[in-house]
Amino acid sequence: MAAYTVHSVIRCSIKMLMKDIVMTPGKFLRVSVRCTAESWRTGSSSTTSCSSGSPVADVCASAKPVVHYDCLVQCGSLRNDAQQRHVLQQLSQLQHALKNYNNSIYMNPPPPRLDSKDDKSQHQKDTAPCITTEKKDGDLAVKEEPTSPPAAPPIGFYIYGDVGTGKTMLMDLFYSYVENVHKKRVHFNGFMVDIHKRIHRSKQSLPKRRLGKMFTCDPISLVAMELSKETCLLCFDEFQVTDVADAMILKQLFEMLFKTGVVVVATSNRPPEDLYKNGLQRDTFLPFIEVLKEHCHTVCLDTDIDYRRLDVAAAGRLCYLTEEPGADALMDALFEELALRQKSVVGPRVLTVLGRDVMLGKTCGSIADCTFDDLCGRPLGASDYLEMSRLFDTVFIRHVPVLTRSLRDQARRFTTLIDNFYDNKVRVVLLAAAPLNQLFVHSGGEDERDRQLLDDLGLSGEAAQRLALFTAEEETLAFRRTVSRLMEMQTESYWTEGDCSHSKKDMNT
Repeated sequence: MAAYTVHSVIRCSIKMLMKDIVMTPGKFLRVSVRCTAESWRTGSSSTTSCSSGSPVADVCASAKPVVHYDCLVQCGSLRNDAQQRHVLQQLSQLQHALKNYNNSIYMNPPPPRLDSKDDKSQHQKDTAPCITTEKKDGDLAVKEEPTSPPAAPPIGFYIYGDVGTGKTMLMDLFYSYVENVHKKRVHFNGFMVDIHKRIHRSKQSLPKRRLGKMFTCDPISLVAMELSKETCLLCFDEFQVTDVADAMILKQLFEMLFKTGVVVVATSNRPPEDLYKNGLQRDTFLPFIEVLKEHCHTVCLDTDIDYRRLDVAAAGRLCYLTEEPGADALMDALFEELALRQKSVVGPRVLTVLGRDVMLGKTCGSIADCTFDDLCGRPLGASDYLEMSRLFDTVFIRHVPVLTRSLRDQARRFTTLIDNFYDNKVRVVLLAAAPLNQLFVHSGGEDERDRQLLDDLGLSGEAAQRLALFTAEEETLAFRRTVSRLMEMQTESYWTEGDCSHSKKDMNT
C-alpha cells in the first residue's frame, strides 16, 4: 500500500530534515509565531518567508500584532482572513492594556488556618476597615474610611472554533507581543496536571490535626493565590474539560484567579456552554461557565477552513504504513542518515521527570527512535512529553495501531503527546497501521475504566449512557485536532519551522 505522504525518496526527506530547504515568499506557510514574532520584533534572524533585510521584514521588526499579521499576509506566509484579523484587533487592545498591568493590587492574603478563637479575632482585627480620627468642635471623632476597591482588571478572551482555523496562531501572536514579564502560556491539560500536583503538595504540607483544635484550610484557593503571585496573564491552548476531577475544582480555582486579577485568554474547540457536555455531575460544573463568561469575552472563530490541510507540500517521506513492504527498513535508513549529523552515538537514554526515570531505548543526540508502546503504552503524561520536547527535535514513532475504544487510554496519551510535540515544533516520523485520517475508530470493545468509575460512583443506566456519549464527543474533538496537527506536521513548512525549536533545544541542553 502506498504511504500517506507524497514523496517516496529517502534522500528528499534527508534534505528536508537537514534544513537545506528555504521557503519561497509565495508559498503558504503557517508561521510558528512563538519563534518568528519574537525574532522579527527583536531583529534576530529566523528562517521565514520574509527574508531578513527585506522591506516587509523591516516593517515586521517593529510591528504590533495586527501589523505583524498584515506583514505575514503580504509576504505570502498567511492567507488573508477577515475573521482572524478581527479577532486579532480585539486581542491587540488587550495586549496594550496589559503593558503596565500588575495584579498585585487585587491580592489579599489567603484565609489563615484558624487554630483558636484568638486567631479568629486577630484575623477579624487585621481585616477591619481603616480607622482615622478627625477634630470636630474641639473633640476627636472616630471616622471609618473603608478602602475603595481598585478598578476592575482587564477582561480576557475565550476563542472557540473548529480545528485548524488559526486560534492557536492568533493567541501565540498576541502572547509574543505582550510586554509583561508576568505571563504564562500553557496547554490546558498540562496546566491541570500542574494544578493537581500543587493541590497535593499543599495538602501534604498541612500540619497534623491536634485533638481539640480546629483549623480550616482551602488548598484550591491557596494554589490559586500561588499562581496569582507568579503571573497576571494565563494563556491556555485547547481548553477542554474531560475529567470529573477537573470539573469539580475549576469554578473555585478560577473564581480566585479572577478575583486576584489574573487575565485569561483561552482557545477551545467548544463554546463555553458545551464545556463538559454530558459529563458526570455536570450540574455542579455549570456555575463555572457563568464565571468564565463574566471574565472573558466569548469570540467565535469558525471560517469552515482547516488551514493545516491547505499546505499540501510534503516534507518528504515522513509517514509509512506498517503493512508496506520494507517500511521498517526505510525508517532505519532514515534514522541512520540523520544520526550521521549528530555529535553523539546511538544508544539508550534515561530521562528523569519529577523524580521518575523514563527509559528510551534508542536515541542519538537530538533524535529519538521509539515505539508507540514506549510512549503511550506506559503511564506517561504531559510532563514526560514536555521533557522529550525539550531534548529532542526529531522523534520516530513506530507501530502506531488503529486506535479503537479498547485502546482509549493509549489514544488519550497519543493525543497529549502530539499536542506537546506540536506546541514545541518537534518533528515526527510515523510508522502506522493506517493513514492518518483512518487512525482513530470509535469502536472495538468496552472501556473498563469507565465501567469501574460508574461502579465507584454507584451510577448505572442513564448515567452510563451519558458517560458514553460524553467520552465519544470529547474524544472525537480531540482526535480531529490530533489528525489535523499530524497532517500539518508532515508538511514542508512545519519542518522548516522546526529550525527555531532546534536552536532552542541547543540552548537548553
